[in-house]
Amino acid sequence: MEELLSSDDEYYYDRDSLDGIEQEVDDSTWPSTSVSNIKVITRASLLAAQKEDLKTVMDLLTLKEHHARTLLIYHRWDVERLLAVLVEKGKNRLFSEAGLTLLESNNKTSLCSQPSINCDICIEVVPSDEATAMDCGHYFCNNCWTEHFIVKINEGQSRRIRCMAHKCNAICDEAVVRNLLSSKHPDVADRFERFLLESYIEDNNKVKWCPSVPHCGNAIRVEDDSCCEVECTCGMQFCFSCSSEAHSPCSCLMWDLWTKKCKDESETINWMTVHTKPCPKCHKPVEKNGGCNLVSCLCGQAFCWLCGAATRREHTWTSIEGHSCGRYKEDREKKAERAKRELDRYMHYHSRYKAHLDSFKLETKLKESVQNKILTSENKETGVRDYSWVTNGLHRLFRSRRVLSYSYPFAFYMFGELFKDELTEEERDLKQHLFEDQQQQLEGTVEKLSKLIEEPFDELPEKKVLDIRMHVINLTVLIDKLCQKMYECIENDLLGSLQSSTHTIASYNSKGVERASELAISCDSDQSFGSTKASADSCFQDASDSSMTATVSIGGAYSGRPGGQVLGISNPDGTGCSNRKRAREESIGDLLFDLNLPAEAAEKS
Repeated sequence: MEELLSSDDEYYYDRDSLDGIEQEVDDSTWPSTSVSNIKVITRASLLAAQKEDLKTVMDLLTLKEHHARTLLIYHRWDVERLLAVLVEKGKNRLFSEAGLTLLESNNKTSLCSQPSINCDICIEVVPSDEATAMDCGHYFCNNCWTEHFIVKINEGQSRRIRCMAHKCNAICDEAVVRNLLSSKHPDVADRFERFLLESYIEDNNKVKWCPSVPHCGNAIRVEDDSCCEVECTCGMQFCFSCSSEAHSPCSCLMWDLWTKKCKDESETINWMTVHTKPCPKCHKPVEKNGGCNLVSCLCGQAFCWLCGAATRREHTWTSIEGHSCGRYKEDREKKAERAKRELDRYMHYHSRYKAHLDSFKLETKLKESVQNKILTSENKETGVRDYSWVTNGLHRLFRSRRVLSYSYPFAFYMFGELFKDELTEEERDLKQHLFEDQQQQLEGTVEKLSKLIEEPFDELPEKKVLDIRMHVINLTVLIDKLCQKMYECIENDLLGSLQSSTHTIASYNSKGVERASELAISCDSDQSFGSTKASADSCFQDASDSSMTATVSIGGAYSGRPGGQVLGISNPDGTGCSNRKRAREESIGDLLFDLNLPAEAAEKS
C-alpha cells in the first residue's frame, strides 16, 4: 500500500487543479436529491398520468374525454406534437387526420323519428331502438356493431376502432363501444377498458415498461431526452431508448450488434474457418491433428489439407499420389487470414470486456464489507469521523467499471467494419489512438482506486487512514473527470464527426444513472376516473403475473437485482396489444442478459 500511496505523480496530472477537491466530494451527496424529470407510473398513478394529458387537451379544445383520448392516441400521447399540428394545420385538419368527427349529424335525429331502419351490413330491417348512429352519421344495428367491435378488439385495433361504413375513417365513440359490449360480452368490455388504459404506456413514446424480471409492475416516463439511462424504484437500471440494460458509452445499435455477436455462432464459424477445412465428400469440417498433409474424414474420404481437394490414400514423403497443389491460390489464403484476424480482434475486445464485468461482479461484494469497516471505524476514538469518502469512492468505482466494460464493444465497432466507408485509414488510426489513450488512463486510475477501497482502513492507524482518504478523494474526482472526458471524445470527436445519425449515446451523469421519482397523484384522480380504476389495477396485475420465473444470472448484477431468461409471447395475440415493447432475450456467451417486458397477452388462452 505504501508503494501505491507514494506514487502520486502517476495519477496527479495537475496537482494545482485538484486543490479543494476534498471539500468538493465531501459536500456532495450520492445520489442527487434534485427534482427528477423521470417519473415512475404505478397502478395507482396511471389514472393521474392519463388525466394530466387528457385535461390539457380537453381544456384547450373544449372536447369531451373520449374525443381527447382519440386525438392523444393518434399522436402517441405527445401533447406538444398535437399542439404543433393544431398551430400548423388548424383544428379541422387535426380532427380529420385523427378520425375525429364532431359535427352533429341529422342522421341521429332522423334515426329516432323512424320506427325501423334497414341495416346495410346484415340487410335486415330492425327497430330504430336497436340501432346506433356514430358521430360520423352512419348507423347500423346493434348486433352488427357489437360483432364489429369484438372482431376489431381481437385483431388488435381496440384503441382505434373505425366505423363500419365504406371508406369512413371516423373513430367510434368509446362510450358506445363500452355500452354495447357490456350488456352481452362483459369480459370483452373489460379488456377494451384495460387496453384504453394501456395505450398510455404502449402507444406513448415517452413511457416504457420497466424491463425487470420478475416484472415490478412499474412504467417509466421521461419528460425530456429519451436517449438516457434510468433507474426504476425497484432498482432496475436500463436504457430508455432500447429497454436493454444500461450500456453507455455504447450506442443502442452497437450494443444490439454486440449481444448478437456474442450470442450466436459467428465466432465459432470464424474459428472453424481458421482451424478446419470441409471434407470434399460430406462437407463436414475436419480438424487436422497431425503433421501429414494427407488427412482423412470420418466418412473415409482422403483429401489434401493444403488445397482441400480429394486425393487417393497413398503418399510418399514428398508428394501425394496423383495430386499436386503447388500453385498459389490467393483468394483462399486471404479468406483464411482475414478470418483469423477478425477472430483475434474479437477475442481481444471480448476478453477485456469480460474482465471488467468480472471485476464489477467481484467489487459489488465490497459494499457489505465496506459498510462493516465503516461501522467498526466509527466506533473507534479517532479523529476521522466522516467516512462518506469511502462510499463515494465505491460508487465511483462501480460507475467507472461499467463505463470501461462497455467502452470495449464501442471500440470494437467504432474502429472496425461498421464505419469503414466513413473514415479513411489514417483518420481511423488517429481517432483510435486518441480513444485508447483516454481508455488506458481511465483504466489505470480505476485499478488504483479499487486497490485503495479494498484496504482494511478499520485496522490501520489514523495517519494511514488520512492518507488513504486523501488519495481516494483525489482519485474519485479524477476518475469522474476522465469519464466525462471520454464521453466528450466519443460524442464530439468520434460519433460527432460521422455522417450517420443512428448512433447516439446517453449523456454522462456524474451522479450515476438517474433514479425515477414517484409521480404525484392529485386528490381527485380517483373520482375523475373511478369507473376505470379497476381496469388500471387489472392492467398492472396482468403485467406482473405474466412475467415468468427464470434462471438467475449475472444479467441482474448491474442493477443489484436477479435476472432471468424469459420466453416472449409473439403477436398477433387477439388482445389489441402492441408488439413494440415485446419481451426480448439477450445472452452474451455464458452471461444471460434478460430484458423481460410485460406480456400483454395475459388473457390469451
